[in-house]
Amino acid sequence: MPGNVIKVNIVTPDGVVYDHHTNLVVLSTIDGEIGVMAHHAPIIAPLIIDEVRVRRVDKPHHEDSIAVNGGFLEFSNGLVSIVANSAERARDIDLRRAKYAKQKAEKTIKVAEEKHNVDDLARAQVSLRKAINRINVSSHRN
Repeated sequence: MPGNVIKVNIVTPDGVVYDHHTNLVVLSTIDGEIGVMAHHAPIIAPLIIDEVRVRRVDKPHHEDSIAVNGGFLEFSNGLVSIVANSAERARDIDLRRAKYAKQKAEKTIKVAEEKHNVDDLARAQVSLRKAINRINVSSHRN
């Protein structure tokens, strides 16, 4: 394997969601978006709810999109490991379900704001971010 290729693994409690080789993976940490390439310094960073983009070695003009709901990343020895509570490849996202989750979260936010229920509001805002992320990532399916 060439020296500029790294491996990307995305794992959830349900198992491995993604496992490919790449020259570049782009993801969003709590400090902003970063790109990781072969000679990047070792790093451990918490992730936000966002898309992970992987430019695959076997398909140079193709980019895989994965909806990741937080978690953390570790890069060392040519391996990007992402551990998340949940993650879905664009091709696996049920768009109808994601849109329903978005509508449900928006309704819950409205009710929580009216009732000044900060706990329900916080949970619904996270649910809304997850649903929007899944909807956005699903538009990148090939």
